[in-house]
Amino acid sequence: MSQAEVAPVRAGRSRNPLWTFGILRSELATTLRRGRTLALLGVLAAVPVLIGIAVRIQTSDGSPAGPRDGGGPAFLSQVTNNGLFLVFAALAVTLPVFLPLTVGVVAGDAIAGEAGAGTLRYLLVAPAGRTRLLLTKYTATLAFCLIATLVVAVSALAVGALLFPVGEVTTISGTRIGVGAGLLRAGLIAVTVAASLIGFAALGLFVSTLAGSGIAAMAATVGVLITVQILDTVPQLSGIHPYLFPHYWMSFADLLRDPVYWDEIVKNLELQGLYAAVFGSAAWARFTAKDITA
Repeated sequence: MSQAEVAPVRAGRSRNPLWTFGILRSELATTLRRGRTLALLGVLAAVPVLIGIAVRIQTSDGSPAGPRDGGGPAFLSQVTNNGLFLVFAALAVTLPVFLPLTVGVVAGDAIAGEAGAGTLRYLLVAPAGRTRLLLTKYTATLAFCLIATLVVAVSALAVGALLFPVGEVTTISGTRIGVGAGLLRAGLIAVTVAASLIGFAALGLFVSTLAGSGIAAMAATVGVLITVQILDTVPQLSGIHPYLFPHYWMSFADLLRDPVYWDEIVKNLELQGLYAAVFGSAAWARFTAKDITA
């Protein structure tokens, strides 16, 4: 087949939605097969196990788990009464550090890892094109955000049901809801936590387009995460706190109010959308203009 005949075939394949889905499926499968990704997911799955065992040991003599007011690691004091609260406690513990660190590694490696391995140029020879490849990388990262969050939630649910009784859920407002409604709230919280990471994922993807090494991009992304979280704790910088991507991360706790308090949840999702738009556009501008030599 001549080059003139190959070009229309490639162009047709690039416009085929099934071809795009195939690229996304391949990218996600590649991400999940990496040893470091599986190791990070294993750590995330282990966190609820460690929390559950620690609470079980602490309360074996009748002592309360965590602070009596339910503060500190959120919901920890309620775990012994209802294992479902281990889901909320585990997400509260992993969201500030473990979950974003895992997402930062995947996002930072998305483009820079391919460049460092010398495979990026060969990916661009395929009919996907730079824009579609970048969107595929970002979509795969977003899917990983959800997968990582569900790993924590499912592990916590299994451990909580195994070590503690499961029953009606007492909301932060003091009302009680059934087990089914509690599971629904847990699912909604998991999705909200995953959505809280979309802005950071876009930032990591942008950093990945700037670096030529996956390790450098991952380190820079995690460095940005740590720096921003430190800034978010400095009282003298309170004026910029509402604009920092992790500021409203813990707002998911408002989903356990009755009725649900949506104000900060909406602010969080709006802020994540803004970060995704800004850094996603920056990543596109950088990647589409980048000279790919490897």
